[in-house]
Amino acid sequence: MNKISVAVGGVFLIILTFWYFFMKKEQTVEADESIDILVEGGYKPSAISIPFGKTTKINFIRKDPSSCLEDVILSDFKIKKSLPLNETTTVEITPDKKGTFDFVCGMGMFHGKLIVK
Repeated sequence: MNKISVAVGGVFLIILTFWYFFMKKEQTVEADESIDILVEGGYKPSAISIPFGKTTKINFIRKDPSSCLEDVILSDFKIKKSLPLNETTTVEITPDKKGTFDFVCGMGMFHGKLIVK
């Protein structure tokens, strides 16, 4: 009986792991002129669609005291901004190319993405 329980539990964990890494869909939020991103245990929303060639204001509102989330880095746009606790920090982006671009915390542990269409 114990071997069957372990086998069933193992198969369940394999399926759960597969779903988490490969099937879980991020919800992409459309932004036109501006969007607010809550910085609390990560970035919420973490996937943002912005228009190509148009300036978009991204407002980072940091509520998490973790030192990891003190900065946000958008390396493809050569932007690094400090995010003071309980304040809003605005980053303006005018993308000149289409694609998907990552943004990360200062330690590279939390990720988000900008999708330029």
